Amino acid sequence: MTSIGIYGSNGRMGRAIATIAEGEGATVAGGVDAGGDPFPLAQTADVLVDFSTPAALESHLAAAVAARTPIVIGTTGLMPTHHALIEQAADEIAVLQTGNTSLGVTLLNILVREAAARLGPDWDIEIAEMHHRHKVDAPSGTALLLGEAAAAGRGTRLAEVRVDSRAGLVGARSEGTIGFASLRGGSVVGDHQVIFAGEGERIEIGHRGEDRTIFARGALKAALWLAGRAPGRYAMAEVLGL
Repeated sequence: MTSIGIYGSNGRMGRAIATIAEGEGATVAGGVDAGGDPFPLAQTADVLVDFSTPAALESHLAAAVAARTPIVIGTTGLMPTHHALIEQAADEIAVLQTGNTSLGVTLLNILVREAAARLGPDWDIEIAEMHHRHKVDAPSGTALLLGEAAAAGRGTRLAEVRVDSRAGLVGARSEGTIGFASLRGGSVVGDHQVIFAGEGERIEIGHRGEDRTIFARGALKAALWLAGRAPGRYAMAEVLGL
């Protein structure tokens, strides 16, 4: 069976992946958390899964590259500097980075891109997300993933049209922008709603995560698919053959 190394093994996602690994045709090679050495694990695992923190990503990528071990990155809150490091690593190893490993969200992402492309800029796009009270980044990685899909469908970049919050006298909505709203509370695993608002009608496409194992199962499916792949940057849609 494929052996999985887990960075962030004591976190919610790390524990969930370890719990279901055997049933998904994988074994756990081991785990590393804050302060641990990522290099030995990279040398023993067939593929790595990273659900740690942005601050740890650079060392985890360095370990993966040194061992020539593919890596699935599900850590959220990444900055442009992190994506630059991922691009560099993808020249040497197979890397799959995503803001959400749910297979349902992966399909939602494709639907959002298609809807944005067909509806055009006169339909306003708003993305609302809600997570548990302990989540530290906002908007969520999934919300940004959906925003990027909507922007790509319109032939633009999210950074050029993104609006994160509105408060006070902000004026009328600018055409073509993509707005985000973040809610935090309770134990919500993850709710995402993409709203296309036109004149006299509205389309809402959404996903609700009811159990954290959906992300663990998706991450394991991605890891098993990525193991043995040629160097390059891959996406969750490819795991589904889309």
